[in-house]
Amino acid sequence: MSRIGVKPITVPPNVEVTIDGAHVRVTGPRGTLERDLPPEMIIEREDGMLVVRRPSDERRHRALHGLTRTLLDNMVTGVTAGFRKELEISGVGYRAQLVGKALVLALGYSHLVRVTPPDGITFTVEGQNRVAVTGIDKELVGQEAARIREVRPVEPYKGKGVRYAGERVRRKAGKTGKVGK
Repeated sequence: MSRIGVKPITVPPNVEVTIDGAHVRVTGPRGTLERDLPPEMIIEREDGMLVVRRPSDERRHRALHGLTRTLLDNMVTGVTAGFRKELEISGVGYRAQLVGKALVLALGYSHLVRVTPPDGITFTVEGQNRVAVTGIDKELVGQEAARIREVRPVEPYKGKGVRYAGERVRRKAGKTGKVGK
């Protein structure tokens, strides 16, 4: 039995969930999310909670059970609290700033890198070396944070680059001088 799949999802009173077969629409104070979930899974409302059931114990149904429940839970959490991913920029002269809604990064290249957010995503800059990506869609927030990090990933020798807040990078020892003769 799936430990995650059997947990019911509590739906707050200010959230409206519409289930139309495999299509689910969740509306809350922060916005609306829609998603097509696997049609095999059975999604039901019970006492202000959402319950996901699987039709059989087939391998595919067991695999989709927890996934479907987690996707639904992320939708409910997104429209109520939202999601946030923080990035840290480290390196001499490396910095970030907002120009309108776009994020402009100075990361040691000969040019500035401009990142424009898709709909539903906002960037905030705290200081010059901390960037926060916020939105209601967990997948989109993570994808945008990864896209920013991809511009200049942290290198292991000096630790310069863009990293997730709290990410640990294993440092390597540099070259040593010539020993011997």
